[in-house]
Order: sequence, then C-alpha cells, then structure tokens
Amino acid sequence: MEHIIIKETTKSDLSAILIVEKSAFGQDDEAELTKNILLDKSAEPIVSLLAWKGENAIGHILFSKALIENYEEKVSAYNLAPLAIIPEFQNQGIGGMLINKGIEILRDWKIDLVFVLGHITYYPKYGFLNNAAQFGFNAPYPIPEEVKDAWMIQYINNYYDRSISGKVICCKALDKPEYWRE
Repeated sequence: MEHIIIKETTKSDLSAILIVEKSAFGQDDEAELTKNILLDKSAEPIVSLLAWKGENAIGHILFSKALIENYEEKVSAYNLAPLAIIPEFQNQGIGGMLINKGIEILRDWKIDLVFVLGHITYYPKYGFLNNAAQFGFNAPYPIPEEVKDAWMIQYINNYYDRSISGKVICCKALDKPEYWRE
C-alpha cells in the first residue's frame, strides 16, 4: 500500500474535505456540519487534518475548541467530531493515524482534555475513556443512559487538575441536540 501522509488542512482543501465526509457517511449531513465548524469562529483554533494517499484525500478529522462551564479560563478542551474515512480505506488504521496526529498537536498546544461522542470500542484504542460523565464531564446535551459509554474523554495533559469538572460547552456549529445522539 502506498504511504499515507497526514497533513494539516488549508482553506484550499475544503472541497477535498467535503468529498471525504460525503463519501464516508454516504450523505451530506456530516459534510455540512464539518463546513459549518470550519467557518465557526467559536471553534477556533481548529485542528483539521487530511490523510492523503498519493493525490487523493482518503480521511479527515476535525477537533474544535470546547470550554468547561465555570472553568473557561482554567481548562483547555477540544471536541473530536467528525472523523471520516472513505469506505474503501476503512479498517486499515487510517482513522487511528488521524486521531494520534491530532492528539499529538493538541498535546503540543498544552490542551488538557479531548472529548468525543463515538463508537464505544473504537475510540478507547486511542486513549479515550468511556462515559466522561463518570469523570464529572457532562455532554452539551444529555446522553441517554443506554449509550452513556459513547461520551468519552481523554486527558492529554498529565498536570491536569482532576478535581475540576463541569458541563462541556461546544462551538456554536455543534450546539444542536441532534449532534449529541449516538
């Protein structure tokens, strides 16, 4: 298999990003959400990465800024959403490469926490802990009890004060109840 390259995106990559999102999810909803997050000033600074195989974009990941209610100045946090891999390249480790590179960038930025609402067995492979609410972090909208493990957290700063907890406040583009259902 040809070597996969992970690169931070630029404005000129928007069409490639949207193609990956539409292909991965088989619809326009995630592509539209991604575009809205990329344009959302409350999401900045954003970490947006594309996986390339040759000249083709085959995967995308997006991390947007989040806040912890009542601790906006003390804690730095991000939400991971969405992660998209073109179907023929799924199950080949590309999603993990994107997650790891994004976390590495956030660690370099001295970010404390990353949250994701996602597959309960996939994301823990990359350091996420199931049921962020058990650590004191509630999602922007209630997560039903039967899928509570899908709301996950990763501590990426070893010096993080674990006595801090609170509701996660996402960027405006993600602040809709329909985005918080697993």
